[in-house]
Amino acid sequence: MAAHVLDDYYLGITAIVTVGYQLFFFAIAYACKFDKLTDFAGGSNFIVLAVVTVSLSHPHNGRQLVVTLFLIAWAVRLTSFLFFRILKTGKDDRFDEMRQKFFPFLGFWILQMLWVWTVSLPVTVLNSPAVTRYPQHSFGTGRDIAGIVLYSIGLAIEAISDAQKYRFRSKHDGQAVCDQGLFAVSRHPNYFGEIIVHFAIYMIAVSPAANGFVRGQAFKALYATILGPFFLTFLLLFVSGISLAERPKAKARYEKDNNWSGYKRWLDRTSVLIPFPPQLYEKMPTILKRTVFLEFPMYVFDPKKHSSAPQPGRRVNEGEGEPAESNRDDSPQSGDEHLIE
Repeated sequence: MAAHVLDDYYLGITAIVTVGYQLFFFAIAYACKFDKLTDFAGGSNFIVLAVVTVSLSHPHNGRQLVVTLFLIAWAVRLTSFLFFRILKTGKDDRFDEMRQKFFPFLGFWILQMLWVWTVSLPVTVLNSPAVTRYPQHSFGTGRDIAGIVLYSIGLAIEAISDAQKYRFRSKHDGQAVCDQGLFAVSRHPNYFGEIIVHFAIYMIAVSPAANGFVRGQAFKALYATILGPFFLTFLLLFVSGISLAERPKAKARYEKDNNWSGYKRWLDRTSVLIPFPPQLYEKMPTILKRTVFLEFPMYVFDPKKHSSAPQPGRRVNEGEGEPAESNRDDSPQSGDEHLIE
């Protein structure tokens, strides 16, 4: 029988563990002023919550074990990759403006707490006594199999795209545009894969409720865990993922004349998230790009609106107002700059 700890859904114990775990690493990161443990703390926290909740739940059924192992496998891959990358780059440019400031830096860690706790909800609730007290149907339904297939596709996309981006940045200078492999059909295939992974985990976790084996509040709670993958999608689209990459990177490319023409061609031809053939995406009406393919106006860089810099490759002669050719700086970016995704 599953152990009862604080509440029937393990929401309290997982919240306490998450807050304590993140504050422990925050104290180290702030005191030492380095970034090597930040992503490690986030990814490994998923593993801790999965292990804690499945350990408290007895006896286990196949569905619990599968979703728990799926969350752990995803977290191990992500944590390993990000930890390896930060060891190579040495620092994370995201924290340059906040690393020395207590409250802004703490704000990031609080957001990371919410990310870990919320995205773990499908596994947390499935392992909880509120759900496991009901008889469970055997693992292997059509929904379970579809979830496995979807998870496998998402994890493969995320892992392959991370490897392709890292390999490309390791072999090219900061002027090159990564438009190869999966990045030829999506500007952020790793985020697309991550979203698929967590909707797949939810698809499997909600099966006991969808098939009528779980009733009452537990039924509602399982369905409510869709908050996890939706919150992840919200973060990637509007907070810490695509929104931090799209317009700021385009602005930097334009103002530094860092292969802006090549970068703009890639932007015009490549879907922001959902993989799609570039030949077709380039000709697609803007309304479809903004709606079906989620290329929101907040991502779009318009030099006339968002930059006061002169046209790339040109400068204005002092006192004349006439454009003239500028001396272009073709020196490659530093390792820290060109490895930042």
